[in-house]
Amino acid sequence: MTPTRWWLVRHAPVVNPDKLIYGQHDIDCDVDDAAVFRAVAEFLPANALWLQSPLGRTRRTAAAIRAAGRDGDEPVDEPRLMEQHFGDWQGRVRAEILARQPEQYRRFWLAPADERAPNGESFVDVVDRVRLALDDWSERAAGRDVVAVIHGGPIRAALAIALDLSPLRALSFHTETVSVTRIDRYPDGAWGVGFVNATPGRPSTPG
Repeated sequence: MTPTRWWLVRHAPVVNPDKLIYGQHDIDCDVDDAAVFRAVAEFLPANALWLQSPLGRTRRTAAAIRAAGRDGDEPVDEPRLMEQHFGDWQGRVRAEILARQPEQYRRFWLAPADERAPNGESFVDVVDRVRLALDDWSERAAGRDVVAVIHGGPIRAALAIALDLSPLRALSFHTETVSVTRIDRYPDGAWGVGFVNATPGRPSTPG
């Protein structure tokens, strides 16, 4: 049975000198490391279907990889693969939130899988919408390679789904910027994991 192979790429490092809580807040990223983007371009499969979160940092990362020499379909925006929405806290300085809403902020980080920022999402919510995207595109691109340039949160959510982990356990995964994680969806609905947190062009980092 030929699987649909998902190549999950985390975006480039964000430019965040003010220590903002960004989530779905659009924030710039650094795509100047040409050697890393060449290595990632060589590592990814040819002729893949490309998806990207609609946020600027993932679009810029996808463009940098493709400019470094990787072909494939023109990337499709997939909102279900966006980063976790931190509601009223997005775009605000982390220290400011801690000072103004200390109890709510601490409660959020004590139960990070289930708690929501005001008017935001929990990580459980992220897992639910990522599952819908994976199911949908695994059917639409059955048997193909899918490169998805997304965020750390959705990559952890995808690992929770592929490994049948609780959302809380999945938050233990660490993903480097411009790293690649691969999960495989088989026609019978089973999942496999190829590798986690591969860092082409850089020393290996435990995933």
